[in-house]
Amino acid sequence: MKKILYHGSEVIVEKPEYGKGARTNDYGRGFYCTEELELAKEWACAKGRNGYANRYEMELEKMKILNLNSSDYHILNWLALLADNRTYWQRGSISEEAKRYIHDNFLPDISEYDVIIGYRADDSYFAFAQDFVAGAISLQKLSEAMRLGKLGEQIVLKSRRAFEEIRYLGSEFVSAEEYYGKKLEREREAKREYRKKRENAAQINEIFILDIMREGMKNEDLRLRCGLS
Repeated sequence: MKKILYHGSEVIVEKPEYGKGARTNDYGRGFYCTEELELAKEWACAKGRNGYANRYEMELEKMKILNLNSSDYHILNWLALLADNRTYWQRGSISEEAKRYIHDNFLPDISEYDVIIGYRADDSYFAFAQDFVAGAISLQKLSEAMRLGKLGEQIVLKSRRAFEEIRYLGSEFVSAEEYYGKKLEREREAKREYRKKRENAAQINEIFILDIMREGMKNEDLRLRCGLS
Protein backbone atom coordinates (compact mmCIF):
# COMPACT_ATOMS: atom_id res chain seq x y z
CA MET A 1 0.00 0.00 0.00
CA LYS A 2 1.37 3.41 -1.00
CA LYS A 3 1.72 6.18 1.58
CA ILE A 4 1.32 9.88 0.88
CA LEU A 5 4.27 11.90 2.22
CA TYR A 6 4.87 15.65 2.40
CA HIS A 7 8.08 17.67 2.44
CA GLY A 8 7.96 21.32 3.45
CA SER A 9 10.57 23.59 1.87
CA GLU A 10 11.11 27.03 0.36
CA VAL A 11 11.33 25.51 -3.14
CA ILE A 12 9.52 22.90 -5.22
CA VAL A 13 11.35 19.57 -5.03
CA GLU A 14 10.29 17.32 -7.90
CA LYS A 15 13.25 14.95 -7.65
CA PRO A 16 14.75 14.45 -4.17
CA GLU A 17 18.48 13.77 -4.54
CA TYR A 18 20.30 11.05 -2.66
CA GLY A 19 23.26 12.26 -0.62
CA LYS A 20 21.97 15.82 -0.26
CA GLY A 21 20.89 17.57 2.92
CA ALA A 22 22.75 18.82 5.97
CA ARG A 23 24.97 16.40 7.87
CA THR A 24 23.83 18.11 11.09
CA ASN A 25 20.10 17.31 10.72
CA ASP A 26 18.51 15.07 13.36
CA TYR A 27 19.35 11.80 11.58
CA GLY A 28 22.08 13.10 9.31
CA ARG A 29 21.77 13.53 5.56
CA GLY A 30 18.46 12.44 4.10
CA PHE A 31 15.10 13.61 2.77
CA TYR A 32 12.82 14.59 5.66
CA CYS A 33 9.07 14.06 5.23
CA THR A 34 5.86 13.81 7.24
CA GLU A 35 2.43 12.28 6.73
CA GLU A 36 0.86 15.46 8.17
CA LEU A 37 0.15 18.13 5.55
CA GLU A 38 -0.28 20.89 8.16
CA LEU A 39 3.12 20.14 9.68
CA ALA A 40 4.75 20.18 6.24
CA LYS A 41 3.23 23.62 5.64
CA GLU A 42 4.65 24.89 8.93
CA TRP A 43 8.08 23.48 8.10
CA ALA A 44 7.91 25.10 4.65
CA CYS A 45 7.75 28.52 6.35
CA ALA A 46 10.19 27.77 9.16
CA LYS A 47 12.31 30.84 8.39
CA GLY A 48 9.37 33.19 7.99
CA ARG A 49 9.35 33.03 4.19
CA ASN A 50 6.78 31.57 1.78
CA GLY A 51 7.32 27.99 0.74
CA TYR A 52 5.80 24.82 -0.70
CA ALA A 53 4.32 21.61 0.62
CA ASN A 54 5.64 19.00 -1.79
CA ARG A 55 3.52 15.84 -2.10
CA TYR A 56 4.83 12.33 -2.85
CA GLU A 57 3.78 8.71 -2.76
CA MET A 58 5.91 5.78 -1.67
CA GLU A 59 5.52 2.10 -0.78
CA LEU A 60 7.12 1.99 2.63
CA GLU A 61 6.42 -1.76 2.92
CA LYS A 62 9.25 -2.34 0.43
CA MET A 63 11.73 -0.50 2.63
CA LYS A 64 13.80 -1.64 5.58
CA ILE A 65 12.60 0.74 8.30
CA LEU A 66 14.10 1.76 11.63
CA ASN A 67 11.15 3.03 13.68
CA LEU A 68 12.48 4.77 16.78
CA ASN A 69 8.96 4.97 18.19
CA SER A 70 8.50 1.20 18.22
CA SER A 71 8.89 -0.93 21.34
CA ASP A 72 12.32 -2.09 20.10
CA TYR A 73 13.81 1.31 20.95
CA HIS A 74 13.69 3.91 23.70
CA ILE A 75 14.23 7.64 23.94
CA LEU A 76 17.98 7.34 24.55
CA ASN A 77 18.40 5.71 21.12
CA TRP A 78 16.78 8.79 19.60
CA LEU A 79 18.94 11.06 21.75
CA ALA A 80 22.11 9.18 20.75
CA LEU A 81 21.36 9.89 17.08
CA LEU A 82 21.00 13.58 17.92
CA ALA A 83 24.33 13.41 19.74
CA ASP A 84 25.89 11.83 16.66
CA ASN A 85 24.57 14.43 14.22
CA ARG A 86 23.72 17.72 15.93
CA THR A 87 26.80 19.89 16.44
CA TYR A 88 25.52 22.46 18.95
CA TRP A 89 25.10 21.28 22.54
CA GLN A 90 25.31 23.02 25.91
CA ARG A 91 28.81 23.24 27.30
CA GLY A 92 29.68 21.99 30.75
CA SER A 93 31.30 18.97 32.32
CA ILE A 94 28.07 17.05 32.95
CA SER A 95 26.63 17.77 29.50
CA GLU A 96 29.82 16.80 27.67
CA GLU A 97 30.28 13.58 29.63
CA ALA A 98 26.58 12.72 29.37
CA LYS A 99 26.49 13.27 25.63
CA ARG A 100 29.52 11.00 25.23
CA TYR A 101 27.98 8.29 27.43
CA ILE A 102 24.68 8.38 25.51
CA HIS A 103 26.48 8.25 22.17
CA ASP A 104 28.76 5.37 23.18
CA ASN A 105 26.07 3.20 24.79
CA PHE A 106 22.79 3.86 22.99
CA LEU A 107 23.59 4.74 19.36
CA PRO A 108 21.73 2.39 16.95
CA ASP A 109 23.42 1.23 13.77
CA ILE A 110 21.39 2.86 10.99
CA SER A 111 23.64 1.88 8.08
CA GLU A 112 21.45 -0.97 6.82
CA TYR A 113 18.15 0.92 6.85
CA ASP A 114 16.36 2.63 3.96
CA VAL A 115 14.08 4.80 6.12
CA ILE A 116 14.12 6.17 9.67
CA ILE A 117 10.93 7.12 11.52
CA GLY A 118 11.15 9.26 14.65
CA TYR A 119 10.39 12.57 16.29
CA ARG A 120 11.62 15.84 14.82
CA ALA A 121 13.86 17.85 17.15
CA ASP A 122 12.79 21.41 16.37
CA ASP A 123 14.65 24.06 18.36
CA SER A 124 12.25 23.89 21.32
CA TYR A 125 12.38 20.12 21.48
CA PHE A 126 16.14 20.05 21.12
CA ALA A 127 16.25 22.39 24.13
CA PHE A 128 14.24 19.81 26.11
CA ALA A 129 16.82 17.16 25.17
CA GLN A 130 19.65 19.45 26.26
CA ASP A 131 17.94 19.96 29.63
CA PHE A 132 17.97 16.19 30.16
CA VAL A 133 21.63 15.91 29.17
CA ALA A 134 22.46 18.74 31.60
CA GLY A 135 20.68 16.90 34.42
CA ALA A 136 17.83 19.42 34.73
CA ILE A 137 14.97 17.01 33.96
CA SER A 138 14.40 13.27 34.27
CA LEU A 139 14.11 10.70 31.51
CA GLN A 140 10.38 10.46 32.23
CA LYS A 141 9.86 14.22 31.86
CA LEU A 142 11.85 14.24 28.62
CA SER A 143 9.57 11.51 27.24
CA GLU A 144 6.52 13.56 28.21
CA ALA A 145 8.00 16.75 26.77
CA MET A 146 8.53 15.19 23.35
CA ARG A 147 4.76 14.70 23.01
CA LEU A 148 4.00 18.38 23.66
CA GLY A 149 2.80 20.48 20.75
CA LYS A 150 1.78 17.39 18.75
CA LEU A 151 4.86 17.69 16.58
CA GLY A 152 4.33 14.23 15.11
CA GLU A 153 6.73 11.89 13.36
CA GLN A 154 9.14 12.57 10.56
CA ILE A 155 9.93 9.97 7.93
CA VAL A 156 13.48 10.23 6.62
CA LEU A 157 14.72 8.64 3.41
CA LYS A 158 18.30 7.49 3.89
CA SER A 159 19.26 4.94 1.23
CA ARG A 160 19.64 5.18 -2.53
CA ARG A 161 16.90 2.55 -2.80
CA ALA A 162 14.47 4.77 -0.88
CA PHE A 163 15.18 7.73 -3.15
CA GLU A 164 14.50 5.58 -6.21
CA GLU A 165 11.12 4.55 -4.81
CA ILE A 166 9.60 7.95 -3.95
CA ARG A 167 7.40 9.58 -6.64
CA TYR A 168 6.51 13.28 -6.90
CA LEU A 169 2.79 14.12 -7.15
CA GLY A 170 2.73 17.91 -6.97
CA SER A 171 3.25 20.97 -4.76
CA GLU A 172 1.07 23.46 -2.93
CA PHE A 173 2.09 27.06 -2.27
CA VAL A 174 2.25 27.94 1.43
CA SER A 175 1.91 31.48 2.76
CA ALA A 176 4.30 32.41 5.54
CA GLU A 177 1.80 35.03 6.71
CA GLU A 178 -0.47 32.15 7.78
CA TYR A 179 1.82 29.24 8.59
CA TYR A 180 4.85 30.87 10.19
CA GLY A 181 2.54 32.11 12.93
CA LYS A 182 1.07 28.63 13.34
CA LYS A 183 4.55 27.16 13.74
CA LEU A 184 5.50 29.73 16.37
CA GLU A 185 2.27 29.16 18.29
CA ARG A 186 2.81 25.38 18.31
CA GLU A 187 6.28 25.93 19.77
CA ARG A 188 5.03 28.49 22.31
CA GLU A 189 2.35 26.09 23.51
CA ALA A 190 4.90 23.30 23.86
CA LYS A 191 7.18 25.58 25.89
CA ARG A 192 4.30 26.66 28.15
CA GLU A 193 3.34 23.06 28.87
CA TYR A 194 6.99 22.13 29.35
CA ARG A 195 7.51 24.85 31.96
CA LYS A 196 4.51 23.54 33.90
CA LYS A 197 5.83 19.98 33.86
CA ARG A 198 9.36 21.06 34.76
CA GLU A 199 8.07 22.89 37.84
CA ASN A 200 6.51 19.69 39.18
CA ALA A 201 8.66 18.00 41.79
CA ALA A 202 10.45 14.87 40.61
CA GLN A 203 9.11 11.54 41.84
CA ILE A 204 11.41 9.16 43.69
CA ASN A 205 11.36 6.65 40.82
CA GLU A 206 12.33 9.15 38.10
CA ILE A 207 15.66 8.51 36.39
CA PHE A 208 18.18 11.29 35.68
CA ILE A 209 21.24 11.18 33.44
CA LEU A 210 23.57 10.95 36.45
CA ASP A 211 21.66 7.84 37.64
CA ILE A 212 22.16 6.26 34.22
CA MET A 213 25.88 7.02 34.20
CA ARG A 214 26.61 6.11 37.83
CA GLU A 215 24.81 2.77 37.53
CA GLY A 216 26.32 2.06 34.13
CA MET A 217 22.92 1.43 32.53
CA LYS A 218 23.09 -0.12 29.09
CA ASN A 219 20.71 -0.34 26.15
CA GLU A 220 18.89 -3.45 27.38
CA ASP A 221 18.06 -2.01 30.82
CA LEU A 222 14.26 -2.19 31.21
CA ARG A 223 14.23 0.89 33.46
CA LEU A 224 14.95 3.03 30.39
CA ARG A 225 11.81 2.03 28.52
CA CYS A 226 9.56 5.00 29.16
CA GLY A 227 9.79 5.60 25.42
CA LEU A 228 8.58 7.97 22.78
CA SER A 229 5.49 6.17 21.56
